[in-house]
Amino acid sequence: MPRNGMAAGSSIPQPAQTGLSGALVRFYLRSFPAVDYIALGCIVAGWILIQLFVTPFHRMFSLDSKANQYPFAVVERVTVVWSIIYAGVVPFLIILLWAVTFRPTRYKVQVTLLGFLVAIMLTSLITDIIKNAVGRPRPDLISRCLPKKGTPEYSLIPWTVCTQTNQHILQEGWRSFPSGHSSFSFAGLGYLSFFSSGQMHVYRPRTDLCRFLVALIPFLCALLIAISRLEDYRHDVYDVTCGSVLGLLVAYFSYRRYYPSLQSAACDTPYDRTEAGVDGFSKLPGDEEQGRGFGPRDWRPDEETFQLQEVGPPRER
Repeated sequence: MPRNGMAAGSSIPQPAQTGLSGALVRFYLRSFPAVDYIALGCIVAGWILIQLFVTPFHRMFSLDSKANQYPFAVVERVTVVWSIIYAGVVPFLIILLWAVTFRPTRYKVQVTLLGFLVAIMLTSLITDIIKNAVGRPRPDLISRCLPKKGTPEYSLIPWTVCTQTNQHILQEGWRSFPSGHSSFSFAGLGYLSFFSSGQMHVYRPRTDLCRFLVALIPFLCALLIAISRLEDYRHDVYDVTCGSVLGLLVAYFSYRRYYPSLQSAACDTPYDRTEAGVDGFSKLPGDEEQGRGFGPRDWRPDEETFQLQEVGPPRER
């Protein structure tokens, strides 16, 4: 029997919120996850604006730098289009196939796809913001730049010495950190791996190894995409590592916004929409507020009581 007379696991009723805060809460509950779609639209709009109007910061470089003398690969192992297909389209289709096969609730399909879209688009936005702000030269920068004759070889030079006429190739030479292929692949395929692990209860005790290997496949595919950027001399290990970690963190953040921990017994079930941000920063009730502390205890007739017996002084023997 619980000490305070309440059933174990029962929730504490919260007072109804009134006024403007209550109206906002009720609007949020009725519109969730429509509010997240609006936020996703803002992320997409921000990413498009960066692609159209933002140019990277151009760090100065030196022609004698071994780190920037690698050849420019005309044919990439994984192009931008194929990276979108591998890490964006394929996971999206796999989630749709799962929805058609197992027929989960509409809400579950909705938040799963929404979390996936947020993961890849938020990762793309953050990656491009960092790329343009840092302006780190790529390993193949000198091959892209085609510096004019007479450029000093042993001193730092600005980007204006370049004679490259293709502005896309030239400007991309200062977008090395972090690797966009790596961050995008680990965001999309990483989210798919987290989702698969939750649906198959991979981290449940004594789970068979086959489920773990199935959930590991997307991670391995993302790793191969990231490694291809090293083979094409588009990035170095530092760029690829940081991009991979960024994509993985955003994927896990987006997944956990809608699903509980992978160690949870209910990891395959998304949070209910009524649990989404209702309490905000309100104070959680403590033991005293639940009747366990100060004031007379609220005894109930069905609780078991004990009669204390009087204890006299011990008799001498």
